[in-house]
Amino acid sequence: MALTTRKPHLIDRLPKPRGRLVADAPLGPQTWFRAGGPAEVLFRPADVEDLSTFLAVLPSDVPVMVLGVGSNLLVRDGGVKGVVIRLMRGFTGIEVEGHEVMAGAGALDLNVALTARDHALAGLEFLSGIPGTIGGAVAMNAGAYQGDLSQVLISAEAVDRAGDVHRVDAARMGFSYRHSQAPADWVFTSVRLRAAPGDQLAIARRIADIDAARLESQPRSRTGGSTFVNPPGHKAWELIDRAGCRGLRIGEVQVSEKHCNFLINLGAATAADIEALGEEVRRRVVEQSGVRLEWEIRRIGVSA
Repeated sequence: MALTTRKPHLIDRLPKPRGRLVADAPLGPQTWFRAGGPAEVLFRPADVEDLSTFLAVLPSDVPVMVLGVGSNLLVRDGGVKGVVIRLMRGFTGIEVEGHEVMAGAGALDLNVALTARDHALAGLEFLSGIPGTIGGAVAMNAGAYQGDLSQVLISAEAVDRAGDVHRVDAARMGFSYRHSQAPADWVFTSVRLRAAPGDQLAIARRIADIDAARLESQPRSRTGGSTFVNPPGHKAWELIDRAGCRGLRIGEVQVSEKHCNFLINLGAATAADIEALGEEVRRRVVEQSGVRLEWEIRRIGVSA
């Protein structure tokens, strides 16, 4: 009887870190859409040194990407080739020094805002309205409720694809609306944010108001958050509404009736369905208004 040999998996070629490596790790359940395929390999580094050492010896032909909490992300059904990095334990700490807040890149934006509140520090309340991690927020200059990262960032630390550690101040980030000029291969590991002394009750009230505004205006279901960037001089939701897309549905995915810049997985939608509906919305908007919407949701991976 002929013996069969197992085809080598990518994980067999990778350096052995102190953190955790998992082959063929499902990513869909780790995203807010609850849709999409697996990571060829998922890596949870133990700390910055572990991440740096791993990247320094990772074969150069292996692609790398970072996953936060999957709030503004669509993983295509064929999954993601290469290594997906998720910063969890070891990257979620939050500390306060005077009027500054230091946070690991894996810390939730909400938790950063709440920590500032607990220390009577104002200026970071807007973070409570941004779903995701602080590392992802810095990379894309995330913002909400009259605030964004460019207004509060003092400095950030990142590790590049070669494993080198970089410490940069805000001026070097090249921030613009929902964008930074940070190199695409940087994995942000921590940030230092500027705050100011404030009245704790007023800070808590502002965070509560933001939560109430989100509850009233945005769906809380299987959604990736804001789907399209607001074009200059326009609001994406108004363009979508004018194009008759409110409630539009393909299979198990629907444009939210509550806020039509949100797409909702009604239960069993595939990533292909979600992307197809987004593209149909874009087509109808450009046909009706001449404005071409750009995706704010990051789409990664390959089709099934």
